[in-house]
Amino acid sequence: MNKRQEQIIEFAQKNKSFKNKDLLIFFEYKYSRETITRDLSYLFREGILDKSGAGAYVVYSLAKIYKFLKEIDINKYFNKSYIERNVNERFNFDIFDILSNDIFTETEKEKLNNLQQKFTKNFSKYDSQTVINKEFERIMIDFSWKSSAIEGNTYSLLATEALIKNNIIGKGKTKEETQMILNHKDAFNEAIINKDRFKKLHYSDIEYIHSILIKKLGISKNIRKVAVGITGTKYKPLDNEYQIKENMKKMVYLVNKKKSFFEKSFLISILISYIQIFEDGNKRTARMISNAILIAHNSIPLSYRIINVEEYKKAVILFYETNNFSYFKQIFIDQFEDAVSNYFKYSLN
Repeated sequence: MNKRQEQIIEFAQKNKSFKNKDLLIFFEYKYSRETITRDLSYLFREGILDKSGAGAYVVYSLAKIYKFLKEIDINKYFNKSYIERNVNERFNFDIFDILSNDIFTETEKEKLNNLQQKFTKNFSKYDSQTVINKEFERIMIDFSWKSSAIEGNTYSLLATEALIKNNIIGKGKTKEETQMILNHKDAFNEAIINKDRFKKLHYSDIEYIHSILIKKLGISKNIRKVAVGITGTKYKPLDNEYQIKENMKKMVYLVNKKKSFFEKSFLISILISYIQIFEDGNKRTARMISNAILIAHNSIPLSYRIINVEEYKKAVILFYETNNFSYFKQIFIDQFEDAVSNYFKYSLN
């Protein structure tokens, strides 16, 4: 985005509606009508502006979803302690209407689709199921390690590999840490073996994957019946079991309604955690269901191997507190790009 387009966005934030000619005046006729029209068309395609009318009567306005997808200065935002930040402390019941809009811009859609085509081409070169299984095992090991690390698990990548492949328990590791890794392995394998199950999501599928991920960890199954707090934020999730179940159903409906499997995968990765369906294990369930959706649509799952844990948590908290998903969306795109670049990329003879 160029400086002129950024200035148009600033203009739109200050003006409820405007026409092409209003911008010509704003820029003191420094740019041609054609140049401004191209900028407006670009900002409309990217979902930043709405427009109505036709021809000379076209009127533009800032898209309602813009404040939820505009880029945020993360360092500036988190320079304030969570106690000082002015945030949405309660669940936003309008969140499903907000997210019913396009999540990805046209530029982002093009990037994701190009990456998917690249993966499909790379994957087509593999004609050995044994080799395919080994490559998925590599993703599963990376994912089990990093997803667990996000939850505070201290297993290293090599120790995770030794546990998953050779059943070697890491030295000095707790039973809970070991079990968490093994649960990730089982949940990932479930997504592979029963991939068609996740083409159309049911809330029972979410409960099922959660039950695998929290097996033998002393965490209650099923929908949460008690209030919970979240470290590092003033955001308080729903504390009513019936409201949790109702919004879980709304989430599933929204995900199934989306045509893009990228949107399906992305939305589930943020909404399970936002609703906090379970007393614990929400974020790991969100990551696993998100991957199950990608797998079900013949795409590549995210391993999160390159993610900085603190930045991941910041992205989640930013969504909790403001419903702005720009940072989390960038993480999603970056992780997908890394997955395509790192797995199933070798030419086989």
